[in-house]
Amino acid sequence: MIRVGVDETLSPELLRDFPSEAKIVRIPNHSIEELDVDFWILPFARKEAATTFTRLRGVKVVQSMMAGVDWVLPWLPKNVTLCDGRGIHDISTSEWVVAAILSEMKRFPHYRDMQNRGEWRGQASVPDGFLSEPGVQVGLYRILSEDLSGRTVLIVGYGSIGAAIESRLAPFGVNILRLARSSRTNPKVAPVSELHNLLPQADVVVAIVPFTADTHKLFGPRELALMKTGALLVNAARGPVVDTDALLEALAQNKIRAALDVTDPEPLPLGHPLWSAPNCFITPHVAGSTPEFVFRAFHFGAAQVRRYLDGQPLENIVTEAGY
Repeated sequence: MIRVGVDETLSPELLRDFPSEAKIVRIPNHSIEELDVDFWILPFARKEAATTFTRLRGVKVVQSMMAGVDWVLPWLPKNVTLCDGRGIHDISTSEWVVAAILSEMKRFPHYRDMQNRGEWRGQASVPDGFLSEPGVQVGLYRILSEDLSGRTVLIVGYGSIGAAIESRLAPFGVNILRLARSSRTNPKVAPVSELHNLLPQADVVVAIVPFTADTHKLFGPRELALMKTGALLVNAARGPVVDTDALLEALAQNKIRAALDVTDPEPLPLGHPLWSAPNCFITPHVAGSTPEFVFRAFHFGAAQVRRYLDGQPLENIVTEAGY
């Protein structure tokens, strides 16, 4: 028998895959009662999670359903095994990244703004500082969007989500550059030390790194300056991976474009300059949030409980590196 702690409001439907040997302990969000739990399925980035943990007794494993666990590490004791949600977000987050890239290249945010104003200006140039009429098409028509085909996409943080992004971009005929903490082969992955060499080659830069001390402000003034003029920065990692002040300056100068699912600070407060920054598309940290993701998450959680019961190694154990 193993005591598995879950949120008090969790739907029974999400628990159907858990083994019969698992005794489900529902944990109230606001209570002073102490509870005995062996295996805690951590709520999704709940602010009260640290406080809740102080009421739990006997916890041996904490299973986060999120890929990033930077918010857990400061308060979880080292003697408790922490597992992250690597792989659970691959589908939903990679789909968001592809959608964000296409939306920006086809200028959907701009045209939605025009729709809201009731404007039909298809033959007018888009005043975002990046579309022009160079080359043989001068005088023939306006360039009002771009093709993704033939572009170079740099994936910074090539893990399971990065691989999922690549597989979904492949049909568009793009050139993929991969970068991770250390180099790998098959496929070729460059080490993070090559970031400055690869940035000038990319039309699209996707940040999907875990948030650690090493990735804090990984994209600062120098990195943004190395990007091509008009290149798109997509941040689906964590807000602090990008230096907000440097990003605001690069956007204001029409140096780059950005599609952000995460920001620093977060939530982004009313009146923050990022809201009105030019060439910037923002979603409120929703890239991984789909109904299908929730079922994948608890299916994985149930599999982890079975591994624990069977004495098998757990997957996705977080190392000293923070992931």
